Amino acid sequence: MKKLVFATNNQHKTDEIRSALAGQYEVLNLNDIGCTDDIPETALTFEGNAALKSSYVVERFNLDCFADDSGLEIEALNNEPGVYSARYSGGRDSLENMRLVLEQMKNQTNRNARFKTVISLMQNGKQHFFEGAVEGTIRFEMSGSKGFGYDPIFQPNGYNITFAEMDMAEKNKISHRAIALKKMIDFLKEQ
Repeated sequence: MKKLVFATNNQHKTDEIRSALAGQYEVLNLNDIGCTDDIPETALTFEGNAALKSSYVVERFNLDCFADDSGLEIEALNNEPGVYSARYSGGRDSLENMRLVLEQMKNQTNRNARFKTVISLMQNGKQHFFEGAVEGTIRFEMSGSKGFGYDPIFQPNGYNITFAEMDMAEKNKISHRAIALKKMIDFLKEQ
């Protein structure tokens, strides 16, 4: 069976992909291949960061790999925080990141935003990209305790609750990451 590395240490994400590609690929994560490096994410785009991570694994471990990069883009803030979503307030503190966004948005009437994921798949020496996005709005205050990151202030279009108020199964059906992963899985199954 062909091996495919997911450039993550998140076991839940790994298990999800393993299940989707069972019988076709042996899906490994960074822990499985002994990669303890802090892979640099220095690009200015989601595509660039995803490509840096997948290329890093291919070059050092000689295994096909996919990696993702995700973030929140807010129209009124010129699509910030974007690639800096995880460290928007200077550190990796979700609460501080949300407080900064809410402060910057307090006088904005345009609340449109999107969560975006880009996956870079390096397979057989070729790079493929898969993108997923979910459109929504930024709430005026935090609501909900599930999820992570900006979920408590992001309300997807068509819903009257935030990502942080949804159960994980519901969120995973409509999320930006789920959309991008489905595109990649469909591509891999056609191989």
